[in-house]
Amino acid sequence: MDIKIVIADPSRIADVALLLEEYFTAQEVVKRDSIEDIARSLNAPGDSSWLAEVDGVAAGYVALRQLDVAGIPAATALECKRLYVRPEYRGQGIAGSLLDAMELHAKKIGVNWIYLDSKDDLRSALRIYEERGYLVCDRYNDNPQATVFMRKHIV
Repeated sequence: MDIKIVIADPSRIADVALLLEEYFTAQEVVKRDSIEDIARSLNAPGDSSWLAEVDGVAAGYVALRQLDVAGIPAATALECKRLYVRPEYRGQGIAGSLLDAMELHAKKIGVNWIYLDSKDDLRSALRIYEERGYLVCDRYNDNPQATVFMRKHIV
């Protein structure tokens, strides 16, 4: 099995859209990104995204997006969004590899903190975050479905 982590640039919008639709359905996400939102994010100067490929097939995704929150300077913090690995590829370290790529990028660009929100019933995801040093923090956004808020000091 050949696992590769690659930048999700605009040429990969179909793969990203398919993975995000699976993610939204699996997580019962109410506020979903439209294809226009996805295209905007893939083209945004401050946003970055990665795909995991297994033998050439898109198997997972994660994004690092600008964080627009009062009291948190934009230059020092970004937000991890939409970490997803297709069920048939789980248990192979793909989520960790996606997070490695995201965190390495954050370090390279001098980000101090990565924030994320999740739900308390996503125990496997929360365990991965905790093992990687993400700590519970105060609510930082108004996501109505999020019940857990975490952050990790990067630099």
